[in-house]
Amino acid sequence: MKDDVLIEVKDLEVRFPIKKKKLFKTEIEELRAVDGVTFDIRRGETVGLVGESGSGKTTVGRAILRAIDPTGGDVIFHTKKRDVDVGHLEGEELRKFRKKMNMVFAEGSHSLSDMASDLLRAFRPRMSLVFQDPYSSLNPRMTVRDIIAEPLVAGGLMTDREKIDKRVRKIAARCKLNLEHLRRFPHAFSGGQRQRICIARALVTKPDFVVCDESVSALDVSIQAEIVNLLKDLQEEMGVAFLFIAHDLSVVAQMSHRVAVMYVGKFVEYAPTESLFFEPRHPYTRALLSAIPQADPDATFDPMRLQGEIPNPLAAPSGCRFHTRCPLATEECARGEPDWREVAPEHFVACHKV
Repeated sequence: MKDDVLIEVKDLEVRFPIKKKKLFKTEIEELRAVDGVTFDIRRGETVGLVGESGSGKTTVGRAILRAIDPTGGDVIFHTKKRDVDVGHLEGEELRKFRKKMNMVFAEGSHSLSDMASDLLRAFRPRMSLVFQDPYSSLNPRMTVRDIIAEPLVAGGLMTDREKIDKRVRKIAARCKLNLEHLRRFPHAFSGGQRQRICIARALVTKPDFVVCDESVSALDVSIQAEIVNLLKDLQEEMGVAFLFIAHDLSVVAQMSHRVAVMYVGKFVEYAPTESLFFEPRHPYTRALLSAIPQADPDATFDPMRLQGEIPNPLAAPSGCRFHTRCPLATEECARGEPDWREVAPEHFVACHKV
């Protein structure tokens, strides 16, 4: 294992039971939202995750955070020692909580997939989430100060108001929010400012890892650029790793060090950003890249047109799941599932034609 690896995802599976009512009985089918995904995320790195709606991107992010319990596979979190203040507790309660905190804030490897709920709660400060919608993800009845401070209080990290205020002011300033903003309620802010509040809330516990779930898709283009630049600056300052889930490939190219392309619950390509954008190997990746609008108004815009719609995960095609829409598909693609192969340094692809 490389020393800089923060998270290892091994054969991750997430299945949801779906009830189908028929005339005299109810049948239960399994929807394979994520089906055998393997990759890693390094410290201080941004991994972009792209694909069509319904491909399972959000489910991957939530399964890593244990917001959804994975059905199979494993997520291993490699931690380094960090100091944590739990001095507000007393007696036996302090002893038990400190024991759990020492376990998750010491150096070591932790399997999140089967971690007990009490230990997982102590682990939560190490990872966080920035939601897609900056409007509905903030409590309208709480001030910005209380919203940002909530993870510290709910996680049991701090109860001293002076210490909490100091931490909140510091992270707010990093996210370009001033003291006057902390006294207001969410309705007083624009979309970009609300997303800054969400980012400050996610980073207030000084996490090692943050999932950004379509965190700029609801914003104007100019505001998107501001938020992306803010995330990159915060990453440089704090060393936090991001899983950046998005549809906009131009934003992913600017933000990510490596990019994974997902289709109907599986990765079809995973590579360093430059390698994937300039030398895409999988036909699906090429189709996505061909649909990026050109900045030059005189340039010819001729995207690769895919036939049909993304398959239903309840009835995923046999063999390669992309073969029903792939212009290069043959009988081999329908018969057997392609192997996950390294075709160039750190460039992985699953395709019979590569």
